[in-house]
Amino acid sequence: MKAKHKNTFIGRLPHNEDLLGALTDVCKKKNIQLGTISVIGAVSNVVLGYYDQDKRTYGESVRLTEKMEIVSCSGNISLKDDEIFVHAHVSVADSRGICYGGHLMNGTIVFAAEYHITELDGKLLIRKPDNQTGLNLWSE
Repeated sequence: MKAKHKNTFIGRLPHNEDLLGALTDVCKKKNIQLGTISVIGAVSNVVLGYYDQDKRTYGESVRLTEKMEIVSCSGNISLKDDEIFVHAHVSVADSRGICYGGHLMNGTIVFAAEYHITELDGKLLIRKPDNQTGLNLWSE
């Protein structure tokens, strides 16, 4: 599939907001249905998820209540159940530089975060259940 750059949005997310929720809100307000996301900054609480391939379920893998730096946060924007859906992974580091990473889950709280969203122009990607993996993946 081919997509072209349409718009670039940059900004700051609100202090003490849920990181995933705030990113989703930006996308919904700007009606971004296809794109990529990058975030840098810091969080005061982190919830990371992990997909158990055998059980076919997402679960919480790490919950940290310490202040952390966002080393990397990247993801994409598509549609799931006719709603704008943000799927992101995040790596965070503590004050000693020890890193943790995984699926970005609700409960990760922004201390300070700046986002870069690239809206793409192309065929919309729609997430649907995939029998082979148990995940909601982009339909082909």
